[in-house]
Amino acid sequence: MKRAGVRTAGTRPPLTLALPALLAVAFLTLPLLGILVRTEWGELADHLRSPGTVEALKLSLVVSFWALGLSLLLGVPLAWLLARVPFPGKALVRSLVLLPMVLPPTVGGVALLLAFGRRGLLGPWLESTFGIVFPFHTSGAVIAATFVAMPFLVISLEGALGGLRPRYEETAASLGASPVRVFFTVTLPMVAPGLIAGAALTWARALGEFGATITFAGNLPGTTQTLPLQVYLLLQDEPEAATSVSLLLLAIAMGVLIALRGRWTGTPSDRRPRPAPEAGASDTGPSDSGLSESGLPGSGATGPGASGSGPAESGPAESAGPESASASASASASASGDPSAPAAAANTERWALHADVTGFTRLTLDADPGTTIAVVGPNGAGKTTLLRALLGLTPRAHADLRLGGEDVTALPPHRRHVAWVPQDGALFPHMSALANTAYGLRAQGVARAEARREARTWLDRLGVGPLAHRRPTQLSGGQAQRVALARALAARPRLLVLDEPLAALDQTTRAHVRHTLRTHLAGFGGVCLIVTHDPVEAVSLADRVLVLDEGRALQDATPVEVTRHPRSPWVARMLGRNAWPGTATPEGLALSGGGTLVATDPPPAGTPALAIVAPEAVSVHRERPEGSPRNVWPGTVREITASGSRLRVLITSDRAPDLVAEITPQSAAELGLADGVRVWTSVKATEATIVPL
Repeated sequence: MKRAGVRTAGTRPPLTLALPALLAVAFLTLPLLGILVRTEWGELADHLRSPGTVEALKLSLVVSFWALGLSLLLGVPLAWLLARVPFPGKALVRSLVLLPMVLPPTVGGVALLLAFGRRGLLGPWLESTFGIVFPFHTSGAVIAATFVAMPFLVISLEGALGGLRPRYEETAASLGASPVRVFFTVTLPMVAPGLIAGAALTWARALGEFGATITFAGNLPGTTQTLPLQVYLLLQDEPEAATSVSLLLLAIAMGVLIALRGRWTGTPSDRRPRPAPEAGASDTGPSDSGLSESGLPGSGATGPGASGSGPAESGPAESAGPESASASASASASASGDPSAPAAAANTERWALHADVTGFTRLTLDADPGTTIAVVGPNGAGKTTLLRALLGLTPRAHADLRLGGEDVTALPPHRRHVAWVPQDGALFPHMSALANTAYGLRAQGVARAEARREARTWLDRLGVGPLAHRRPTQLSGGQAQRVALARALAARPRLLVLDEPLAALDQTTRAHVRHTLRTHLAGFGGVCLIVTHDPVEAVSLADRVLVLDEGRALQDATPVEVTRHPRSPWVARMLGRNAWPGTATPEGLALSGGGTLVATDPPPAGTPALAIVAPEAVSVHRERPEGSPRNVWPGTVREITASGSRLRVLITSDRAPDLVAEITPQSAAELGLADGVRVWTSVKATEATIVPL
C-alpha cells in the first residue's frame, strides 16, 4: 500500500501544463510581493493613523456596509428569481446582472451619472419629488459600490439555490408552509454557505470600489473619499503612505478570501452520513423481533384490512428502547397532563378522495376515508406525476381534486392539506427531529409549545421519541424515514402521498418501517397513496393496488385480485409470475412471442389477453414427459438463482417465451441442472390463468 502524500510517477503533471501554471502563479504573486517589499514597516502605524486615512477608512466601512445591505435587500430576491422561476428574457436579466463585473468601472460611473445625475433619466424627478441628490454625496458612493458589488452576491446565491434540490421546498409547502415561510425557514438556512460567501465577496468588493465612485460621486474628503480614493491621492504626494494603505486593503481582501476557504458558490450539501446506531437508539425495538412477512405474494395476505384487524395490529409495533411505543406515547401524554394526547394527535375527521387527472397521467380516482392505495407500474408509467399532480406541483398533469366536501383544485400546494413524503424523506438538515415534526403545525399557526407537544407525541408513537433532539445527519435510514412519516402525519393532512418511502432502506429496516407504517395508516382518517416497486409493500400495506402504464390505469383492484389476476405483464413479473401476452383462441392463447398455451376457460376467441403461470406450476424434466400435461416445450437452462429455500431456473426456448420455474435444490441436483443443460418443461392447462386485457 502506498503511503498517503507520496507522489507516484503516474501523478506528475505534464511540463507543458505545469510551467505555464507556475508562471501564472508568479504573475499573480509578484505585485503582492511588491507591496510587501516596498512597505515601510517602521512607519506603517503612523501612515494608518493619519487623520485622512482614518476618516477615509470610516467612510469606506459605512459605504461598504450600506452597499451590502442594499445588495442583500435587492440581490437575494433576484437570485431566487433567477434560480427558481422560468420567465421570458431570463438570459437577458442574468446578462444584466453580470454586466457590472465586466464593465469598466469608470463606464459604470458614467452610466450611473446619466441615470441618477441631475441631468439623468431619474435624477431630476428624484430631486424635485424627494429632494434626493446622489452625485457628490455619500449616498452616491453607496449607489456606486452597490452597482459593482451586488453581482457577486447574486451569482454566488444563485449557484447555491441551483444546487438545492426543490424537494425540500416542495415538502415544506405540502406541510402547509406558505412560499414566504418556505423561503425564510427552509431555503435561506439551507443555502446559508452560499449567502455568506456572496455577502463576504460583496462587502470586500464594495470596500475596494474606486472607478464608479470617483466618476459618479466625486472625491470629496469626508463625504465620498473612500479608502481606495485616498490611496489614489496619496500616490501622488506620499507614495510610502499609499503603499501602507494599499497593504491594509490587501490584508482585508485576503482575510475575506481565506475565511471563505474557496467556498465561492456555497452549494448546499444534502449528503446524509449515517453513524452507527448507539445503544438505546437503534432502528428497531423489541416488538420488531417477531415480525413476520405475511404480506408476501402467495401467502394469502389480503392487505392491511386483514392484517391490521387483529389484536397484534392494534397498537404501535416499534420502539427505540425497552418500552413499547404505545407506552412512550402514554408516558408523554401523562407528562403533558393530557391523557388523550395520542388520540388527539390523530384527527377524527374523515376525508374521501375524488380526483380527475388529465395531462400525461389520465385517470379518475375515488377512495373512501381510511383507504390506502399502492400505485405501481414500470419506470415512466406516470406514478410520480400522479402524486405531483395531486400536490399541484407539476405542469405535466392537472388534478381536479376534492378532499372530503372541499374542492381544493384552485388552491396552492400549501393550502391543499396534501402531505408528501419523498423517497429520501427530505428532512430539513438544519432542524432537529422534533423541529422537523412540528414544522407543519407551526406553518398552520399552531402555538410553538402545542406544536412541539403534539410532534413529540407522534415521534413517540413511531418509536423515535428519544431521538427528538437529533439532526437528520445523526439518524439512521430507518429512523429518518419514521421521522419523515411522523412529520407528515403531524401536519394533519387530508391526503397522504408517499413516493417510494422505503426504497432507500435495507431489507431488515424496511420490514420494521413497513410494519410501523401499516399500523399507523390503519387509524388515518384520509386517503394514502404509496408509490412502490416492491410487491411486499403493495400487498401488505394497501387496500387497493392501482396499476399504471404510460399514464393510464390498467387495473385498480384489491391486492388479492391483482396478485391472482394481474392485467399487466410488468406487475405479473414484479410478483414473480410468468406473464405472456397473446390473443385468445378456442383452446387457450396464441402467444405474441410465438407458440400456443393450452388453458381451461379461455376468453372469447380474438380477445387480447395475458397468460399467468406461477413458477412453481412449471415442471422441469430431462426427458419429454408423458401423461396429462397439455403444454410441453423443450428448452435450455440459462440461469439458476436462489429464492429463499428454493431455486428459480430461467429456461429459454425457440417454441415458447422464456419462462421461470421454481424447484427445490434436491430436484435440481437430481436433474443435474446447470447453465446450458437441455431440458423439457410442462405446464398443466389448469395451472394457466388467462386474464383478458
